[in-house]
Amino acid sequence: MLQQVMTAPGVIEFREIPVPEPGENQVLIRIMKIGVCGSDIHVYHGEHPFTKYPVTQGHEVSGVIEKLGSGVEGLSAGRKVTIQPQVVCGKCHPCRHGKYNLCEELKVMGFQTTGTASHFFAVDAAKVTPLPDVMTFDEGAMIEPLAVAVHSVRQAGDVSGLDVIVLGAGPIGNLVAQTAKGLGAKRVMITDVSDFRLSKAAECGIDVCVNTTQEDLGEAINRTFGPDRADLIYDCAGNDATMGQAIKYARKGSVIILVAVFAKTANIDLAVLNDHELDLKTSMMYRNDDYLEAIRLVGEKKVKLAPLVSKHFPFKQYVDAYKFIDGDRERALKVIIDVQE
Repeated sequence: MLQQVMTAPGVIEFREIPVPEPGENQVLIRIMKIGVCGSDIHVYHGEHPFTKYPVTQGHEVSGVIEKLGSGVEGLSAGRKVTIQPQVVCGKCHPCRHGKYNLCEELKVMGFQTTGTASHFFAVDAAKVTPLPDVMTFDEGAMIEPLAVAVHSVRQAGDVSGLDVIVLGAGPIGNLVAQTAKGLGAKRVMITDVSDFRLSKAAECGIDVCVNTTQEDLGEAINRTFGPDRADLIYDCAGNDATMGQAIKYARKGSVIILVAVFAKTANIDLAVLNDHELDLKTSMMYRNDDYLEAIRLVGEKKVKLAPLVSKHFPFKQYVDAYKFIDGDRERALKVIIDVQE
């Protein structure tokens, strides 16, 4: 079988290796689709601080169980699945208390351990999540980023009946906005500087889409929510400008949740954050229940994934997918690698 290997930033090779045998409590998965995310782009450019080369990528994935190892129960060959790519120690304080997404020794497939970019992939059965038969492989490969959004939204608790603002309409921002609506938010506003990304958000059913280069955000908030403003603000862009907007326009005593990863040290107004008694929370990856909720939201058609898919590339054209994304970051929302040809 073929396995993708990034040997250095921007350099991808394909190696012929044996199909692995699933060990005890493992399954062998025929990989079908892999999604490319922003962190993968950082690896491609040599900008990911926690990834060394060579590395096999692929952490947003869908596939079919090919073979079961000994001891596996509750799964069967032919079942459509996705994979949770976290590799955790199971022994540290977060792991012992159910917060394994915060494991002290956390590794992620495709970054610190071997990813799924190969024709077949052997993995612990405990990391496998079954998918409904009616779900497409594209959708299955997007459950991982949707689980990021689900975990982020749930950091606020029950969002039913709340007014929500999402700053940033990239793939994660779009999914956070859709998830908030799917979990019962009253009204959701999303902002960006790209009309294209905002048009995709509108296509996905987001209530109010605001281009902050064309309209004053404060005026848009007052028009949409009135003087009480919003209950929750999610920063899905992760820069000084958006976090500054969140702090400036948050209602006193309300909640800001940072979803995006800041590329550099933030320079934000903590004095206002303190003076307004704002609750700044954060979100890190996901856990199993977030995967299950993500699958439910797609199954109940409360989240649309297809509008986010920008283009497909064959497995051997992996590097072309990165070049495509680099060529048009605005429109390249979710690029999918077709592993099986």
